[in-house]
Amino acid sequence: MSDDETNRVHDLVDAVYRSESRQVLATLIRLLGDFETAEEALHDAFAVAVEQWAHDGVPANPRAWLVSTGRFKAIDGMRRRARFDTSLTELARQLEQRTGDAEEWNEESVEDDRLRLIYICCHPALSPEAQVAMTLREVCGLTTEEIARTFLTKPPTIAQRIVRAKAKIREARIPYEVPSEKELPDRLNAVLRVIYLVFNEGYSASSGDSLTRHDLSGEAIRLGRLLIESLPEPEAVGLLALMLLHDARRAARTSPTGDLILLENQDRALWNRDQITEGVSLVGRTLSSGQVGPYTIQAAIAAAHAQAPSSASTDWAQIVSLYDLLMRAEPSPVVELNRAVAVALRDSPLAGLTLIDTILARGDLGNYHLAHAARADLCRRLDRTAEARASYERALGLTQQEPERRFLKRRLSELPD
Repeated sequence: MSDDETNRVHDLVDAVYRSESRQVLATLIRLLGDFETAEEALHDAFAVAVEQWAHDGVPANPRAWLVSTGRFKAIDGMRRRARFDTSLTELARQLEQRTGDAEEWNEESVEDDRLRLIYICCHPALSPEAQVAMTLREVCGLTTEEIARTFLTKPPTIAQRIVRAKAKIREARIPYEVPSEKELPDRLNAVLRVIYLVFNEGYSASSGDSLTRHDLSGEAIRLGRLLIESLPEPEAVGLLALMLLHDARRAARTSPTGDLILLENQDRALWNRDQITEGVSLVGRTLSSGQVGPYTIQAAIAAAHAQAPSSASTDWAQIVSLYDLLMRAEPSPVVELNRAVAVALRDSPLAGLTLIDTILARGDLGNYHLAHAARADLCRRLDRTAEARASYERALGLTQQEPERRFLKRRLSELPD
């Protein structure tokens, strides 16, 4: 095989890995009953794909082929190791019998496996930190380094959380299944929080060359739809609305060269009107239920932005009122920061700057680059150039995302000497 053909096959397998690996892993975990065994089987299956697809071509259903190959490799590995550990002989036999029916892992039957995987990753036996780390690693495929950057934590800490969580799942024999109707409400908050964090990483990547990761935001939306099919609770619907309304702006958030475009400068003709229509409808449905939670309030804020014909015509008074409501429902320094920016646009830059300085003076958000970027922008508008420069430089030192870095550098270069 020529080098060009070898590279083509590797590129093809890499593309399938990016699009299918997490769904294949979710199904293998269900079939094999163990995270480590399933992960090893996944990598074995892709290693075989590199060799076999070069000769036979890509199968009609790559996902089913990979599941079948991974299952076979896992059973074969157990049989080989049984020469040294006879207990594995019976385990391999049981595994083959339990997973022998192809209907258990065809395209239709595996569709909900990632939702099942989310429920096991969000099991109440795990700490909230472990739930998030497990879901981002196992369901979404983020590396430990990416997860660590997302939560300002060291990679070894994240790795330890994941190892301990897997051990807890194994030792507690946590079943790989969607909880019963009686158990679902208790698990809902954890699942919603994790889906929200997955979407946020896709909507605004924590690092890298791209502002967004559509694979993650798209997956979060898909999981949100699956969730409300099984549990159409108002907050689950509110979260789906929030994700749709934010994702509707994706095409307008960057220039053709990948540079960041702020909301006020976005071409609203590029916004996805179908997503906006669906999101606004879901917000109305949730508000009419009378059960209004944090995700629904955030969705209502996003709907106010989405329905405004221009930035100048945005109803900032309504948005500030919604942030007031959100502060009562789920107070946090980040919500307070967002409210301060809305106050600046409703009242004056000075009013917003005073609120941001109060947050920073308390010691909150000192390492949050968006707080310093917001402060810099308000100082710039007030012609407080030296303060703006210092805040832009502070924000630049805290962000690892290239489009944001280019934006901040451009803002710095535009300041008068």
